[in-house]
Amino acid sequence: MAKKVTILGSTGSIGTQTLDVIANDRELYEVEGLSAGSNIALLLEQVDQFKPKRVCVASAADAAEVKLHVPAGTEVVHGEQGLIDLAAGGQSDVVVTAIVGSRGLGATLAAIEAGKSVGLANKETLVTAGHLVMSLAKQRSVSIMPIDSEHSAIFQCLNGENPRSIKRITLTASGGSFRDRSRDELAGVTVEQALKHPNWSMGAKITIDSATMANKGLEVIEARWLYDIGYDDIDVVIHPESIIHSYVEFEDHSVMAQLGLPDMRVPIQYALTYPERRPTPTGRLDLVKQGALHFREMDEQRYPMMRLAYAAGRAGGTATTAFNAANEVAVARFLQGEIGFLDIDRIVETVLEKHAPIANPDQATIADADAWARMTSSSA
Repeated sequence: MAKKVTILGSTGSIGTQTLDVIANDRELYEVEGLSAGSNIALLLEQVDQFKPKRVCVASAADAAEVKLHVPAGTEVVHGEQGLIDLAAGGQSDVVVTAIVGSRGLGATLAAIEAGKSVGLANKETLVTAGHLVMSLAKQRSVSIMPIDSEHSAIFQCLNGENPRSIKRITLTASGGSFRDRSRDELAGVTVEQALKHPNWSMGAKITIDSATMANKGLEVIEARWLYDIGYDDIDVVIHPESIIHSYVEFEDHSVMAQLGLPDMRVPIQYALTYPERRPTPTGRLDLVKQGALHFREMDEQRYPMMRLAYAAGRAGGTATTAFNAANEVAVARFLQGEIGFLDIDRIVETVLEKHAPIANPDQATIADADAWARMTSSSA
């Protein structure tokens, strides 16, 4: 029987690569639902190819337009409630949350509440509400399968291991677009330069996050919730080749790592097929041809966002919400040409200095903290 999949954010980088994985093995998958933002043209192409039963778009106007072009019987919903209904409803076995930003939280919680497995590509869900997400997943006996290459690597390294034997988790980072530049050399860099990632094909926001190292900071906070491990036991190293996707050290000083070419379709497919493995439409790693792997110590002076992420994580509560929201606004302002690249971490630090964290927040408190951080960072 085919596995039924709903994809939240089907027109983004992770969403399109998820559909690429599905297209490579059509007998194994059935697309139950798709959601998109403003890229209606691409969404309609996806609907034509994969024939989902349900579709969600951002606005009522977009929904009216989409209804004119989808097959009869295809349900079209819109807005935040439509996204939640798409995640929780239907017959899907797994919901892939590939929406960028904090919008994915409500839909992810709804999918878990409905008992659906979650393929998690939305970092912000665990960053802002890890305590809520993991607690609800445990209550509903729902599996959370990480899609990030780093967290997929750690999950694979830990598969079958005793969690009590973990000594340290190390996330690897490419270093981003400017990894060979000093901080002084970043003054005046352009959006176009920042979007040229040396290894990965990703969306604009996550590519900028890779350049500032905010992306790795978000992954550190994710790791704390996914693996129930303290911040003192989570490291980050720069690994320019992006071949080792992350590694785990155990109490006997054995180290397990997961290696592969930098291609997101591998962790995406693993999340969909676990515990099985299937052939992927990806290249094969040849270590002899690769020749050498390199590593650099993480420098928090060069990458202040790492220091800020750890500080927010250790502060706990709504501090991580403030970190995430401020970063989203700052990155958007940079992409729009409103601020410089070095202003991103300045804005985030300003917001965190002004924020008074609230412990164990519920969804309403998280939403309030998110709104406050966005407003504060819009004028910082």
